[in-house]
Amino acid sequence: MAVFVALLRAVNVGGTGKLSMQDLVRSCTKLGFKNSRTYIQSGNVIFESTLAEKSVRARLEEALTRALGKPADVIVRTAAELESVLEANPFRNIEPARVGVYFQSDPVNKSQVSQVKSPTGEEVRLGKREFYIHFPNGMGRSKLKLPTGVGTMRNVNTVAKLVSMAKARGG
Repeated sequence: MAVFVALLRAVNVGGTGKLSMQDLVRSCTKLGFKNSRTYIQSGNVIFESTLAEKSVRARLEEALTRALGKPADVIVRTAAELESVLEANPFRNIEPARVGVYFQSDPVNKSQVSQVKSPTGEEVRLGKREFYIHFPNGMGRSKLKLPTGVGTMRNVNTVAKLVSMAKARGG
């Protein structure tokens, strides 16, 4: 069984997408995912499955769309992929709370970087299916505009914790 990390978009942030982490674990269990565990109240869940990533994502999005009553977006990575994302961080010498990773399901298009609007001094670097962003003034003050599709942001501290939790599961 592979260990997966699912990152839900717009869950329990700013009063939108209310979903208890207990309900998220229950949904994962009903889908046949094993050993589901969440991390913080913002839609991060680690579990095991024999399914491929695309099937995991499709099933989870369908179940959460029903539960929330609105479309749910989920980004899925294997534990190994998430660890690679953390290792590839180009901003390792910067305070982790000021570095975000914007995850998306599709590969990053290099032309997207030229379209980035950064009026508050953010630096953006490309990954495979993610953008790495240095927020010199903090994420909360950023006016950054990314020309991307569906995705979700996590700071490097959260990514590191998810990697640690996934590794503890044998991922």
